[in-house]
Amino acid sequence: MFNLPKNVWILTACQSLFMSLSVFIVFVAGIIGSNLSPVKSLSTLPVATIVVGTAVSVIPVIRLMSVFGRKKVFLSACLYTILLISLCIFSITKEMFFLFSFSSFCLGASVATMMQFRFAAIESVEPEKRPSATAVVLLGGLISAFLGTEVATLGKNYFETDFVGSFVLLAFLFVIAFILMTFFQPAVKFKEQVDESKRSLVEIVKQGSFIVAVCAATTGYVVMSFIMTATPVSMHVMDGHSLHHTKVVLQSHVIAMFLPSLFTALIVRYIGLTRMMLLGILLFFISVIIAFMSHALTNYWWSLVLLGLGWNFLFIGGTNLLPRSYNENEKFKVQSINDFLIFGLQALAALSAGWFVFNFSWEVVLLSVIPLLLMQLVLLLWWLKKNG
Repeated sequence: MFNLPKNVWILTACQSLFMSLSVFIVFVAGIIGSNLSPVKSLSTLPVATIVVGTAVSVIPVIRLMSVFGRKKVFLSACLYTILLISLCIFSITKEMFFLFSFSSFCLGASVATMMQFRFAAIESVEPEKRPSATAVVLLGGLISAFLGTEVATLGKNYFETDFVGSFVLLAFLFVIAFILMTFFQPAVKFKEQVDESKRSLVEIVKQGSFIVAVCAATTGYVVMSFIMTATPVSMHVMDGHSLHHTKVVLQSHVIAMFLPSLFTALIVRYIGLTRMMLLGILLFFISVIIAFMSHALTNYWWSLVLLGLGWNFLFIGGTNLLPRSYNENEKFKVQSINDFLIFGLQALAALSAGWFVFNFSWEVVLLSVIPLLLMQLVLLLWWLKKNG
């Protein structure tokens, strides 16, 4: 792990800063939304719109990278994010809920850019080091678990309007990210078997490796996002748990999402990608059961921790299986459709989370993910049987 090239470590540091934006929005946007929204069931709209913005931006961002290169887009994303944070501040101070939601939507492009860090890391190493490179980059999320929530709470009361100071501190993180990214170097292409024939996208997506990879990553993100988006509203707004306890639960969740990355390469080596993804599905089921049993703080905590672990195994498994479905000359179009499907469906989950929790209940939120988990379980068992 420690013999990985400089690019991977730069991307890891930038991942921690970029990911802080996502953690920050999930933590505070629903709370800000509940104060500004004219309709309570729309309070999680700013959280949902950043996911929608991510889905909409994925293909344009990857297209820009194919034209201008990854580094220029990474640097531009830092400046773009700082400008959008300024718009967020303006919308909060003027109590403009829909402008705040629009600002969050535009920040989705920043998240879409961040999601390419894992592919940039994969391109920076030999094929046998790809699981380690992916895991190390995702480890940056560990730092973001603290950065995103601490920036939110530390800056909350700096100015007359709550959370304005939090957004100011968030902007400074992207100044640091810009500086770090100046040291990133375009990856050296390793010699691989490249099929120069231009396969159609239809031919590529029919492959079992593509279907299993995309479905695993999508299920992980949809289930995780749906439950995580509803958690601050259910905990703080509806159940009356303190902001501090809500912060601790979300911090623990994000840590659980990324801490297993320290061991993922070993897990893959000993049990394989498919069994690791099956373990992720099992953890999701246990998470739902624990959350369903009670609204107590400990239930929220254990449920969100297991939710994070399950996401890690499914997402890393899907990410590392995906390159088996494409050749070097096909990577941009395959990565585009992969991320568009993941974040498009995640956007639907995030959009509906607030509506479900306000109009039905926390229990309905939990029960509604079970059919998706069962379908993914069947798919993974089929893939395991097919590949021994």
